[in-house]
Amino acid sequence: MAGDHLEAQAGQLPDKFDVAVILERRPASNPWSEHLWEVVGVAPGAVGEGEPSKAATPISEHGDVALFKVAGFKVQLHVDECESYYHNLVSPTPRCFVIAEPDSGEGPIPFLVSLSFDEAHAYLEGEREVFAVDMPPELYRWSEAFVLRHYVPEKKKKRKLKDWREGDDGA
Repeated sequence: MAGDHLEAQAGQLPDKFDVAVILERRPASNPWSEHLWEVVGVAPGAVGEGEPSKAATPISEHGDVALFKVAGFKVQLHVDECESYYHNLVSPTPRCFVIAEPDSGEGPIPFLVSLSFDEAHAYLEGEREVFAVDMPPELYRWSEAFVLRHYVPEKKKKRKLKDWREGDDGA
């Protein structure tokens, strides 16, 4: 019965999921920077009103620690990344990967939210900042339905070893 529900849900899968990135700013304990910035979460469905904007808007401030929301991101899943999504979903802690331009004094500038280990790793090699945060349940269910619909693991085939001495005529 649970499979029927997932199948019905999979037929109505949106191709994108709106999210906002939650940033935290706290005082730095070193003389080189005034603040430390970190991505602390991803909020599903938080686009805001009107046209999405990726400007940071304050959410709350408690003493020296402040939270900001950066809305307007769309998580998109691709069939060719299903294996990476699958491994993320079955990991002990499924993650969203927020890719950002490095901190320029005013905090990191997020520009992409992904669910793919491989995509996040590629950006790390390109010297971008990648923040891994817990995946919200709504994104988990959405990506799980996508993976169940599109991912077919390849059957592992044992490679037959070729005898390297065969076919050698001693030349």
